[in-house]
Amino acid sequence: MLFNNKALLALTVVFNLHASEYQNANLKTFLKEFHENTKVVMNQLPYKKSIAKFSPFLKKDIENKNFVEAKDQIRKKFCKIEEGSEVCLDGLEGKAQIEANDRASSMVENGTALISNLAEMDAKNLHQKKVSKQPWSDDYWPIYAGILGKRYADLERGYTSDWKEAKNYVELKPVSNYLENNLTDLLSPSEKYDLLVGDNEGTLTKKMWEEGEEYYLKNGSVETWMGICHGWAPASYMLDRPTQKIAVMSVDQKTVVNFYPSDIKALGSLLWANAQTPSKFIGSRCNDKNPAVDESSGRITDIKCFDTNPGTWHQTIVNQIGVSDHSFIMDATFDYQVWNQPIISYNYKYFNVKTAETFTTWAEAKVKVKDYEEDKFKKYRNTKSKYFVGVEMSVVYLRETTPNHTEINSEENDATNEVIYRYDLEVDANGNIIGGEWYANGHPDFMWTPAVSRATSYADSYLNGEWASQISEQVYTGIPSDWSSYALSASNYAMPLAKVVEGLILRSNEKRE
Repeated sequence: MLFNNKALLALTVVFNLHASEYQNANLKTFLKEFHENTKVVMNQLPYKKSIAKFSPFLKKDIENKNFVEAKDQIRKKFCKIEEGSEVCLDGLEGKAQIEANDRASSMVENGTALISNLAEMDAKNLHQKKVSKQPWSDDYWPIYAGILGKRYADLERGYTSDWKEAKNYVELKPVSNYLENNLTDLLSPSEKYDLLVGDNEGTLTKKMWEEGEEYYLKNGSVETWMGICHGWAPASYMLDRPTQKIAVMSVDQKTVVNFYPSDIKALGSLLWANAQTPSKFIGSRCNDKNPAVDESSGRITDIKCFDTNPGTWHQTIVNQIGVSDHSFIMDATFDYQVWNQPIISYNYKYFNVKTAETFTTWAEAKVKVKDYEEDKFKKYRNTKSKYFVGVEMSVVYLRETTPNHTEINSEENDATNEVIYRYDLEVDANGNIIGGEWYANGHPDFMWTPAVSRATSYADSYLNGEWASQISEQVYTGIPSDWSSYALSASNYAMPLAKVVEGLILRSNEKRE
């Protein structure tokens, strides 16, 4: 996560990670180390070409692995997981083949026409792809700062990670002070929304602060990692990018409200965070901070904590991005630097699991099962496997940015990271992927994407008419007056109206003289 300079000094932890904590960048050296000391290499983090130096997790939460449980709380917000449900195993403890909850066909857009054959992937040149429409970066809008109630542009507020102190500042400087001094620009995204829809009680903003109050009264603090990244991640590619600052008249015709791209993104993230839309989900749920591992290889043996099979991962990313040209979200529980991130692109090459030689086709790189005597995961393999083929994949994903008053937003304003995942695929006699093994315990543990194309509040279905896109002296007309009461009703559930969010995006992207 990224913050302003004061926030960086006050909140985040700089991770002076030693090279030994990451896998070797050179594939040949890596594979040699992997074969010689598998347990050590498996517990190293995947190699990253660009490492995020900051995390919303406190150092103590990283060291004692509290982030594992913390991120599971976020998981519950977007995916309904039945308590006590068990994954159907096929006999051997610790075996993690492609199970019922781990099938790429259940998530990707082209599920019924899923490509799982490596020869077909090679023939279609699916070794690399970047989505044609890049998702956008945004803040994770932390709860301790008031979520969308955070007055990010008001530099006088200073920085604090204490929810109560942040709330006190807002109470001491009410919205009326900003209006009287013509400082509306410095208001938070939710305060601007309340003005836009004519909510004099500031309902949406109150709801933003109430969520932190609940945690504060219960625990005496609000964890710094808590926010709405589960809303930003899907919104970033389900909603168009707001590209320009716009000025909109409030519904009562009294105030011109400027919405910067950061303000509009915030409202879109909140909409997707609280709309309770169904999600397509792949992977298991693991709350174990120290899951059971194989003594010789260091491989995780707990079926729930092995997470997504690399065979599923490979099919998902190739089909979802390479074929369907559609982003999706990954999370890597065992790597605290990755957390609900939209994927932009991938690029992979095959390698021979014995020699580390690289190839452009799987047929050149494959090794017969019977010839791979040094296999470290022999007892966990799919018995139908005929070949193994190694894969080194580079994945570029979006990370969060600090909200700001930049008037124009484009891909140049996004922040990205790049990570290298190494694994092998188990392949049957016909070249179909039937399983695989990760070469690091730090890997994507689950993937998800919305199952619907639009998030809405319950109040949106009651709205009549359309919001006319009229502009006078560079100021857009306000929303229809009869939408105001419905906006108030939706705000009581901590949600903006979808039609208002979509209308702001539409206006932000209109060409103007």
